[in-house]
Formats: sequence, structure tokens, C-alpha cells
Amino acid sequence: MLKIDQYAYINRLAHVHPLEKMVLALVTMIICLVFSSPATSLIVILSMAGMVIWLARIPASFFLKLMLAPVAFLLLSVLTVAFVWVKDPAGLLWGFNVGCYTVGVTSRGLITAGALLLKSLGAVACLYFLSLTTPMVDILSVLKALRMPPLFIELMSLVYRFIFVLLDTADKIYTSQASRWGYATLKTSYSSLGQLVSNLFTKASRNYQMLYTTLTSRCYTGELNVLESSHVISRRNILLIILFEAALLLASIHLAGFLTPFAGGAGS
Repeated sequence: MLKIDQYAYINRLAHVHPLEKMVLALVTMIICLVFSSPATSLIVILSMAGMVIWLARIPASFFLKLMLAPVAFLLLSVLTVAFVWVKDPAGLLWGFNVGCYTVGVTSRGLITAGALLLKSLGAVACLYFLSLTTPMVDILSVLKALRMPPLFIELMSLVYRFIFVLLDTADKIYTSQASRWGYATLKTSYSSLGQLVSNLFTKASRNYQMLYTTLTSRCYTGELNVLESSHVISRRNILLIILFEAALLLASIHLAGFLTPFAGGAGS
């Protein structure tokens, strides 16, 4: 079982109705994506981190590792926004010549790239909050209650279970290779890694076929029925969510400068 999945079952917010946590995560993510203010993104990141660490009692070190995981990918993505390709190098903070053109960065490009990075991390923090505090079974039960298409729910369930099959297969192959000094040197590491990748999906597909055969032998008809935990919607939690989202929305509007024309009109 993944560490994320373990915390989803043992955290202090596990008893909270999953619909409440889904609404909180999704509405907060929407606000984070709609408003381009870096301050809004920072508020979202800190708010989600506070709920995960202080309310759910999940270790801060683990949450920080999760947040750092997509940073390398996001940095490579935002670099395309920070760098510009121009003929006139005037206005560039730094650059280098490539033929008749200059590749460099501008202050506006850096600000845009930074805002995009923070917005992406804010959305990731919302997803981490939901995945760390809500088991997948509870999420699927809410989707079923919302009358989502059964095929969509079953595909989500099977893909989620297949992740564990894939990771378990990769771990077994890696352990077998490491016990035979497959990663003793850089050269053997590259060779072993190539063999791992080439064999991973073949063996994982075989394991998945065995899983499907097992389900069929247990009268699987295209729908996985599991025991669902009973939860009660809390009016107090609903009120707190509304207050939080309203405060975040007002702060985002103010930070985005949407109130500036009104303030100017009042002053005149």
C-alpha cells in the first residue's frame, strides 16, 4: 500500500464526510486557477498545508516531499514562459546570442513564470489535501451518489488498483536486479534500468490479467461493489467551508486589483 493511501485511512480527517473534503478541495482549486495573483496561490498552498499538517496530523516532512516531487517538471514547463526569443536584446535581464537572435529572460517573463509555478503548486496542494485525507473508496462512493457514469467510476477504480500492481511489479524486478549487483556501476545501472522498463509492462499486464481472472471467478460483472463507510454531513463543517471560500474569494478579488476601479471612482 502506498504511503498516501495509508495516511488517507488513518488521518484525523478520515471521519469527515468525503463530499465536504471534495467540495473544499475543488472550489479552492478553481479559485486558485481563476485568479492570477501569486498571493492567492501562496494563500492556497499555505492553507492546504495547514489543513494537512495541523488538522489531519500528517507529518510535515512527508507533505513537503510530495510538494517537491512535481517541482522539477513544473520548472521545466515554466522555463518556456520565462525565456524569450528576440532580435533586439534591449530590455533583457540576461541572454545569449544564437545567430541573429538573442535568447534571454525579461522581468515580466520571470514574474509570469513565477506566478504560473505558484498557481500549479496551489492546484497540486489541493489535490494532495484530497488524496491524503480521503480514501479512494470514499471518493468513488461520492461519485456514485452524484450519478456519475458507472463506466467512468469503474475505470477509475481499476486504474487505481492497477497502480499498485505496477509498483509491486517494479519493486520485485528492482530487488531481483539489485541482489545480482545490477546497479553496482553506472554502466550496469543503465542496462538494468532498460531491462526493468522493457519487462515491467509485460509482467504487469500479465499480473493484471490474473487479477481480472480472479475477479471473474468471483462473479465480476463489470461493477466492483465494496463496503462503504457511513458518514454524516456536518453543518458546522459546511459553514466553515463557506466562510473559508468566501474569505479566499474576497482576498483574491482584492489582491487581483478588481476593486481598484471602484476605489478610484469613490475617490473622485
